[in-house]
Amino acid sequence: MNGIDKSMPTFAEICTVADKLRLSSGNTFSDQIVSDIYANAEQIAHKVVRSQMQTKANWETKVDDILTSRLFGYPIMLALLGMVFWITIEGANVPSGLLADAFFAFQEQLTIWFQAAAAPAWLHGVLVLGLYRGLAWVVSVMLPPMAIFFPLFTLLEDLGYLPRVAFNMDNLFKKCKACGKQALTMCMGFGCNAAGIVACRIIDSPRERLIAMLTNNFVPCNGRFPTLIAIATIFVGGAFASELETAVASMVITCLVLLGIAATFAASWILSHTILKGEPSSLVLELPPYRPPQIGAIIYRSLIDRTLFVLRRAVIMAAPAGAITWILANVYIGDMSIIGHLAALLQPLGHAIGIDGFILLAFILGLPANEIVVPILLMSYLATGQLMEFESLEELRQILVSHGWTWLTATCSMLFCLLHWPCTTTLLSVYKESGSAKWTFLSFLIPTIVAFTVCFIVAQSARALGLA
Repeated sequence: MNGIDKSMPTFAEICTVADKLRLSSGNTFSDQIVSDIYANAEQIAHKVVRSQMQTKANWETKVDDILTSRLFGYPIMLALLGMVFWITIEGANVPSGLLADAFFAFQEQLTIWFQAAAAPAWLHGVLVLGLYRGLAWVVSVMLPPMAIFFPLFTLLEDLGYLPRVAFNMDNLFKKCKACGKQALTMCMGFGCNAAGIVACRIIDSPRERLIAMLTNNFVPCNGRFPTLIAIATIFVGGAFASELETAVASMVITCLVLLGIAATFAASWILSHTILKGEPSSLVLELPPYRPPQIGAIIYRSLIDRTLFVLRRAVIMAAPAGAITWILANVYIGDMSIIGHLAALLQPLGHAIGIDGFILLAFILGLPANEIVVPILLMSYLATGQLMEFESLEELRQILVSHGWTWLTATCSMLFCLLHWPCTTTLLSVYKESGSAKWTFLSFLIPTIVAFTVCFIVAQSARALGLA
């Protein structure tokens, strides 16, 4: 036993000591050690971080009590949405005008080059007055609003507010047997419906993801807002004093937005009880803490991932549409252009839903991009053979009134603009996200049926009551 310290306790002696240290409650010595560790940690937490954490938790809880309450949650959502719209519309006017001036100035230079090259007139018409001019319209109208809306939307997302929106809307969507996250994709659709379709990836359930994609078009995108704003200002706001014109027009746009949201709920409910039956999935949503926005990440996500991504698809679709429109407006059969013949063919259908054949044709030719609907309509009315730009709303009002527009025409035009089929960029996004031609066709068919049905009911009711 040399080299061994006999004063050291043996294993049996250690076990005997441990047995003697058992608590009267029956807990072991190791349990007591763990309990002491937790007790010490709790004491340290009380001394070091408890007061700061409690203050932060109290602050966030009080804010959430307001933002997610049944009394204040929805008004705050509408107010923030209206503020984002107002900033987007007001802020986009100047850069849109500057872009349009720059693009159309370069068009003159292109014309000089074509003339110097002795290019035939038809080639100049197709490539410059058609393709390039249509492209210039789309970029100048789409880019500034998207460059403003998407950063604002991403800012709300980064601040942590958008999950609160989904929380507020979850109950309404659950009643439609849809997912509360659809509220986020719907909000994204206000900037661009194609971006809203891509945003549907956040919905885990394939059934609920399809419902969100099929109904996203019912919220107006920035391509439809210029048309809605112009008509609302001329035919509704113009009926009031000049100082009230903007406010009244804003109220009309807000009502249209609410109507689009109501159509989203109605269509979601119908789909979830027919071709997409199923029970709603539970929305497990952890409300993130409020945090300061990361400016660099916001700029990258909003401008690169969203704005340029959507704009690229729109350009691909809109460029050939401008060329085709020019051809239809400049090829004559008899004494009337192809556009004139098509408008005459569509006149009975257009009259039945409260508009005329030229308006309906403008929406059809505007399928690649909603931004070119009004220019196509002016080109058709004035028979100029190229996409037109109006200098003021008063000039537009005179043109429309001279071609038979009434309050019923304006109302049905706004309703049709709000509810009609998606643009080709959105349809392409549906196809890429769903991978199915069937769902892509349904995303076109459903809003088309809704738009024709609503406008038909409004027009026929007004005429039956002698109001038009």
